[in-house]
This record gives sequence, structure tokens and C-alpha cells, in this order.
Amino acid sequence: MTDHRTLLLEIYAAGLAAVNGEMAVYQALLAKGNRGACHVVAIGKAAEAMFMGASRYLTTQITSALLITKHGHVSVPLPPYVQVVEAAHPVPDESSLAAGKQLLTYLQALPANEPVLFLISGGASSLVEVLDAGWSLPRLQQATQAMLANGAVISDINAMRRALSLIKGGKLWGYLGERPVSCLLISDVPGDDPAVIGSGLLFPAPHDTFDWQIVASNRQMLAAMAAAAPADLPVHLMPDFIEGDAEVNAQWCVDQLHESAPGLYLWGAETTVQLPLNPGRGGRNQHFALAAALYLNPDDAIYLLAAGTDGTDGVTADTGALVDSGTVSRGNDQNLDPWACLRAADAGTFLEASGDLIHTGPTGTNVMDVIIGLKLPCKTSTEQHTPA
Repeated sequence: MTDHRTLLLEIYAAGLAAVNGEMAVYQALLAKGNRGACHVVAIGKAAEAMFMGASRYLTTQITSALLITKHGHVSVPLPPYVQVVEAAHPVPDESSLAAGKQLLTYLQALPANEPVLFLISGGASSLVEVLDAGWSLPRLQQATQAMLANGAVISDINAMRRALSLIKGGKLWGYLGERPVSCLLISDVPGDDPAVIGSGLLFPAPHDTFDWQIVASNRQMLAAMAAAAPADLPVHLMPDFIEGDAEVNAQWCVDQLHESAPGLYLWGAETTVQLPLNPGRGGRNQHFALAAALYLNPDDAIYLLAAGTDGTDGVTADTGALVDSGTVSRGNDQNLDPWACLRAADAGTFLEASGDLIHTGPTGTNVMDVIIGLKLPCKTSTEQHTPA
């Protein structure tokens, strides 16, 4: 008997492994073949993994390092030469300003003309900041919270951040002098625009000699998941990138599965949710998954996984959910109303009760979200549900 839920979780895990920051950075540096001494600055939710990749390749060639990441995203002891700063995400706080101050102090203390390797991943926009004189932290927090609550897309949020920052939008170059700089990035934005990743700490660059490369992206993860599928399972790597309202797109996605032939369907995603005044537990992927479950028919042989890639979803420690045609009834058995949970932005509460949440912990990457749909030829009546 095939456990289809386990299959989807294994495919998801294979995708995460393919875009892990440690391996992505190691392979990129290996391809470049340059082992010269340098300083390393790693910023973002995947900063630890990316630094480990650089350390694995450069070994003793790292002269000093600064690592700025999200609270709770440092999992192993780092060498004593690494300065570690943990800061807030998705809404910046005093720790984000402290990280910005330490970044500038670190750069200004480096010997002139010595190379710096930057490792940047999603989350950098919130984790590190130096504000323009016209902005205060409360004003920044209010603006950020309002945009997140109203379902703003990441490009718009990061455009706001670039405008108010003294280090974003390429302004960090003002603190780097004439030294050689290179940068490896993990993309968490549609289109992989480096000026949007981390709000463009180094973009636009002031000269053409700047060396940069995107080492992991959503499309790479989708390709890896497609390759991990069983040979006898038809795989469809969907061209549509799912953006906009999570609930609307969940219905659209289920409609696509209803109208399609049996097989595995893979989408990249970055949906949004408009939050009520006092939102409950959940994030955009949990909201998407619960909404999708509501549009599944009781006899549908369909499974749908909606998950982030950094190990979190919204402000929760769950990365998403894997739902099926029994999700709603399992939650109802626990006296929960799925529509009420959606209205309250409390999908996580329902999905915990239905046994459908996915928890990975920090993954060492951040390449937006993925949607995996599995449509079977017919319902397998003997298959038992195992909570994700």
C-alpha cells in the first residue's frame, strides 16, 4: 500500500535538500575555483547554512566573518572568529537596528582593499537596517505591519525598505571602499531580481567588476522535486507562478487539479493574506492549504501540500500543511469551523486539529513557497491518514 502523504513529504524534502544554502554555496565556490583569503558577511534566514558552505570550501582562508540571521536560526557552534547577530523577522525591531550598526562597524574596521564575500538570503530586509534620519523604528514597524496585513507583495515591501534605508538599494557600497567584493545569493523573490532580494544591499552596483551569482532559486527546487518523483508517476512542472490572494489561488489550484489528468503537479508560489485586526495562528501557506481543502470533494483522490522553504510560515514555526479530502471532516470532528478559522486568519489551529501541519525547523534555505498537488486515478479507500 502506497502512503501518498509520505511520498509528497519526501518529494518536498528532496527539493529542500537541492537548494540548501551550504551545498549551494560550496558548489558555487568550487566552480569558481578561487581559494583566496577573504572576509565573509552572511545575512538572511539561510545565513548559517551559506556560511557553512563557504567555510567548507575556503577552510582556513576566511580571515573574519559576520553572520546576521533570524532569532533561533543558529543551530551549531560557530568558529570564534565569527561574530553572530540574531535579529527580528518579519517586522524589524531594535535588534535589527543593532545588527545594522554592527554591520557598519564590522565593515569599517576591515583592512583596506581586502576582499569581502557576501552571502545574502531572504529575510535580510528585516534583519538588518540603518534608518534614514527621517524615519524612526516605530514608523518603520507600523509601515511594515500595515503592508503585511494588507497582503502587499514582497517587491512593494522591499521598495519601501530601500527608500528609507541608508544601506539598502546599493547604499551599502558607501561603506565598502574600493575593496574587491563578490556576492552569492539565494533568491526569495519572483524573477530572482537581486535588487529585490534583501532589498538590494549591494544592488545596483557602482561598477562592472562586482562579481555576483544566484546559487539557489524556486525553479531549482521545483526541478529537483520533479526529479525526485517515482518514474511511473507523470510529473507536470507548471509554468504559472502562483501570486496574490491565497484563498482565491487555492480555489484556482484545486480547479486545475479537478480538470487535469492524474499525476504530480508542481507550482512555485508567493501568495498573500489580508489579515483581520487580531489574526489567529497561521501563515499564507496554512491559509492556502485550508482554503484548498474546502474546495476538495469528499471523494477526491487529491493531496495538496502548500509550504514555505525556510521552515516557517508567517510568524509560526510550522512551514505549511498537507491536506486531502478528509481534512475538513477531521477538523470538524474536533468542533472547529474551517470557514471561521479562515476569516480569523487562524488556519493553523484547524490544521493542527486535523493533523495536517508540516514542521521542519530551519531549513538552511529560503526560495519562496511551493505547492505540490497529487491527483490519483481513483480514491484508495484502504489508505490511512498519518499526520504530517
